[in-house]
Amino acid sequence: MDLGALRTKQLELASEVVREDRLDIDPPRLIAGADVGFEQGGDITRAALVLLTWPNLELVEYQIARIPTQMPYIPGFLSFREYPALLQAWNQLSQKPDLIFVDGHGISHPRRLGVASHFGLLVDTPTIGVAKKRLCGKFEVLSEEPGSAVPLLDKGEQLAWVWRSKKRCNPLFVSTGHRVSIDTALAWVQRCMKGYRLPEPTRWADAVASGRPAFMRLTGN
Repeated sequence: MDLGALRTKQLELASEVVREDRLDIDPPRLIAGADVGFEQGGDITRAALVLLTWPNLELVEYQIARIPTQMPYIPGFLSFREYPALLQAWNQLSQKPDLIFVDGHGISHPRRLGVASHFGLLVDTPTIGVAKKRLCGKFEVLSEEPGSAVPLLDKGEQLAWVWRSKKRCNPLFVSTGHRVSIDTALAWVQRCMKGYRLPEPTRWADAVASGRPAFMRLTGN
């Protein structure tokens, strides 16, 4: 595998990411949540996409795509491993969202192209990265109070907000994916909270992908 070529492609795509607000419909009518996981020891990539109404945040559709994994896990290049299944799930949706929350990084990536930015570019839809772990950059000590936020900085550039969504929980890393500014990204994540650590779009995507009890009860599965 030519990592040099992949690195060049990342930098090229990163330069195309729009870091300002360009939502076609504001406020959005439908918000998607996206989550990617792996099965059978990594041989199968599983992507889940959910659609929630705004402002009620009710689940109206979900799609799951399972495809053979197309490349091995290589730190820093995860989006190339994840996006093919996301695209398949996207193509299965009967309607398309106005805004996407992706469980992963947007520009808060060493080469500014996490999966939220990569996928957002491919489908040309406003996208927000909501990651659970830091990939790069540094931040000041964050207060234990829910709602606390500090910038994630790398080489003098703010890449994300480090935001504590819930008491006694690790913070989230909220970043621009594509066509959403960093401040708007945090504002939308805050609007989509219902008392859990994760915002509803990615919480439901994770529940669908994992077959969690709440999802099973809701759908009667």
